[in-house]
Amino acid sequence: MEIPTLIAVIGGARPTPEMEAAAEEVGRALAQKGVGVVCGGLGGVMEAVCRGAVSEGGLTVGILPSSRAEDANQWVKIRIPTGIGFARNPLVVRSGVAAIAIDGSYGTLTEIGFALVDNIPVVALNSWEISLAGQRIEDGIHRVDTPAEAASLAVELAARRSLDRK
Repeated sequence: MEIPTLIAVIGGARPTPEMEAAAEEVGRALAQKGVGVVCGGLGGVMEAVCRGAVSEGGLTVGILPSSRAEDANQWVKIRIPTGIGFARNPLVVRSGVAAIAIDGSYGTLTEIGFALVDNIPVVALNSWEISLAGQRIEDGIHRVDTPAEAASLAVELAARRSLDRK
C-alpha cells in the first residue's frame, strides 16, 4: 500500500460556519488530489477537513493531545494519542510536507511558528496576520482566498519541497 503525501491542516476548534465549510472543501480537494490530511484530530476545522477528505476516500491522520484514541473526531482514520496536550502541535505540522492554516486561535499560531522554523510552507486561508516589531512576516506564508487555491498551492509547495529534499 502506497502511503500518500500528508498535508497538515491546522485551525480553530470553534470556526465560523463559513470557515468550517471552507475546511471541509479543503479536505475534499486534498483527497481528490491524492494527498492525505494530518491534523490535531479533534473538532472544528480539524473535524471539517477530515469529513471532507473522507467523503472523497482520502486518508486522515489525527495526532491527539490526549492519551485516548476515542477522543478523535469520527472522521479520523488513523488515531495517534499522545497524552502531551498542546506539546503535540509541532508533531502535527512536522508530519506534513506543507501546512494549510484555516482560521484559528493561539494554538494555530504556534503551529504556524513551528512550521516556519522548519521551513515548512504555510498556506493561510483567513488565518493569522503575523507581524513582529511592526514588520509583517510573510516569508513562508502564502495567502489565498479560496479553499481550492489553498489545496492546490499546498500540494504544489509540497511537491517542490519533496524535490528539494532529493
